[in-house]
Amino acid sequence: MAKFVIAGSASCPYFAKAELLADFLQKNLPDFQIYKITQHPDVWKQWLKDLCRKNQWKHESSPIIWRELLDRGGKGLLLGGFNEFLEHAQLYYGVTSKMMTSEMLIIAGENLETHIEIEQEDEELKKKISPLRVWITGASCPTCYNLIPLLVNGEVFGMEEEISIHLLNNSFEEGSLSATVMEGQDLAAPLLREISVCTVLEEAFFEAEVVIILNDDIDNESESLENRIRARLPLCQLFGSLIEKNARRTVKVIVAAKTFLNLTTSLLITYTPSINPRNIIAVAMVMENEAKATLARKLKTTAADIKDVIIWGNITGSHYVDLRKAKVFRYNSAIWGPPSYSRYLLSLIFDRIKGNQKKDHKNVWIFDPIHFTPFGLAEVLSGIYFLKKFIHSEWISKEFVNSFNVLSSTRRFQRGISTAHSVATILKFWYHDSPPGEIFSLGLMSEGEFGTPEGLVYSMPVRCMNGVWFPCTDLPDTELTEDVKKAIIHDLEQEKLIAFGEVLIYQPYIPAELLPRENRVRIQIDENKDEDQKEQTEFLNTSSVEVSEAQSSQEPLEGTENESLDN
Repeated sequence: MAKFVIAGSASCPYFAKAELLADFLQKNLPDFQIYKITQHPDVWKQWLKDLCRKNQWKHESSPIIWRELLDRGGKGLLLGGFNEFLEHAQLYYGVTSKMMTSEMLIIAGENLETHIEIEQEDEELKKKISPLRVWITGASCPTCYNLIPLLVNGEVFGMEEEISIHLLNNSFEEGSLSATVMEGQDLAAPLLREISVCTVLEEAFFEAEVVIILNDDIDNESESLENRIRARLPLCQLFGSLIEKNARRTVKVIVAAKTFLNLTTSLLITYTPSINPRNIIAVAMVMENEAKATLARKLKTTAADIKDVIIWGNITGSHYVDLRKAKVFRYNSAIWGPPSYSRYLLSLIFDRIKGNQKKDHKNVWIFDPIHFTPFGLAEVLSGIYFLKKFIHSEWISKEFVNSFNVLSSTRRFQRGISTAHSVATILKFWYHDSPPGEIFSLGLMSEGEFGTPEGLVYSMPVRCMNGVWFPCTDLPDTELTEDVKKAIIHDLEQEKLIAFGEVLIYQPYIPAELLPRENRVRIQIDENKDEDQKEQTEFLNTSSVEVSEAQSSQEPLEGTENESLDN
């Protein structure tokens, strides 16, 4: 029995002529069999080159025809191209082809259309059969260990979406990852099709649909800030080029490393030009949740009931924690409402501090309206309003910032659970939309929103709809002061300049009132703080005599009058 294989470019007219001749022979000769292979014109040359290298043949045109040795096995016997096949048919079977060139071209066009349709059908079928490919870098960190169970439980990608997880570290060595693979397999999760370790550089991010960049081991705390920034570039250049080469064009990339989040995201965008820049994001939810937890401890509530805390700017650098839109749901107080009822967080902080002061100092509340009968109602209410702002301003700018900084520094290397939860939550929103009415912070490539320069990765309030992140540009009263905005932008630009070698030493922002880099957290509580403090000081100066007389027989409230005048 003779079995011939005819392979060629789908658009080749000679392939069309050869396959029709072979069809005729197969139909009329019982011991003659053919097998056809078509390739898209764009990949034909490379496919032919690989085939010839494998079989040690020499052939450079379409089609290529060889005979399979069914009787004794082994590699096929190369026959040649169209001319050789036509000569073989004439000599052995007395058959030839008289097809005209115009017919050959028509059939070649039909072959190409059919080949494209078959490819599209195969792609659709693969999507239904193939699992979602998730790649995790820095997989030896604790975050990965905590993240894997969250990815395979069905809540992130859906209860019917099977996934395959591929782990890699910066050295592309199996190392300790084999233990993580075994534990992942021990989960026996129905949605986990495969979990493996990538040890071959060229195969990294192959067909990736989700890439998660986690903690890495290139940071050396003994190194200078500039050297640690420069160390980002080679790794991001490597990962970016591999994602550009191997991942799908619609890949979703999440950066959740422990340092230089915005810079890492920006560099990855630079080296993945064919990927949508808004599909490469930096996770700010870790810091957002830490702020919520700190506030929840103060208010004696749960962090999950605090919503709409905004992180502006450089997530792991100079940033701004904005509480102006923050709300508290299900707060245990005299005022109750349905589950959708909320109260503004800043007002509750004032009430909480006021309650503590009344508890600790009997009859010490210096702005009691009874003691201000000489003043009109407007002056009384104005005094309470300014003190309210002053009290929560004092607590937020001092106690909250200090406790928040301590919390961030102590958890810097222990964020396995919180980071894993944040990554899983962001992915869930990306695939199933964020909750209606809620806003979250995310590092996105700026397109000029909120007055930020285009091209900078900037943390801002966002929502997700239909798999697309939209900055919440419709939020009122979210404008930052020029000094704060300039300081954040300066920090982001300095990191990029140092990474690319254009600047050797980090130059801090000039205004003296800004905090040093080691403690760069700022709190936005008022759109025009300076003006309010000025009016507050004027009011206190006007009423100082009456306050002193009214409080002469009482224990003074610690840190009220002096601190208010100083501030």
